[in-house]
Amino acid sequence: MTDFLAAEDRALLARHGLDSFEALWSRELDAVDEPNTAGGGWSSVFRLELEGQGYYLKRQSNYLTRTFSHPFGEPSFSREFRNISRYRQLGIPALQAVFYGQRKVHGEVRAVLLTRALDGWDDLDSLLQRWPSLTAEQRSTVLNACGQLARRLHGMHQVHGCFYPKHIFLQATADGYQAQLIDLEKTRPLLFGQRDRVKDLEPLLRRARIWSEEDVRQLLSTYLDQPLGGALVDQWMTRLSVRRSHKEAR
Repeated sequence: MTDFLAAEDRALLARHGLDSFEALWSRELDAVDEPNTAGGGWSSVFRLELEGQGYYLKRQSNYLTRTFSHPFGEPSFSREFRNISRYRQLGIPALQAVFYGQRKVHGEVRAVLLTRALDGWDDLDSLLQRWPSLTAEQRSTVLNACGQLARRLHGMHQVHGCFYPKHIFLQATADGYQAQLIDLEKTRPLLFGQRDRVKDLEPLLRRARIWSEEDVRQLLSTYLDQPLGGALVDQWMTRLSVRRSHKEAR
């Protein structure tokens, strides 16, 4: 695979000697959390700052995902990078890839994924913790932004697979909020219609327990592009409630 380097960031990375796989692999940085380990491999995330622009540098070694198309495994970042690229092509708001490359060094499979940091954005999880202090207008625009994001995602026949509050990032604008997604590793095509859509949305609502029934109705009204008290919104409220009950009973 040929290395990917975003044209918008090429000059900045080059000025700092970081426009190659080897340079990004060897750059000494402090990890932002404990490395993930699996099957004898590891995967870690680092924060990188260059002239006021923030990035997240992800490096992994022998951290492989096995699928039907890759029975012997491929770096999980490879799949994530493909999904980031697909989202961009489809116009689904999501994090931006700046660099991707992989190497095999003495039997060790290494991968590097560099993405732009979402500085100035808040994850939905943090907004939910402040939910009571938000104005009614702010809450309404957050719900609309999440509903529009989900509608765009499913309208492009994609299932996120981890549609959780911590993976939805929002930024205040003059007109309300705009939203985008991170963590695209488990994204897959939407194959089973309404069943897939309900399955994708339910984890969000299960984790956003502070949302009232009226809040959920508003999100679904935006998602379905239907009146707040419409029959279709009622049907989805019931389906999502049933699925959540089943999940919580396990």
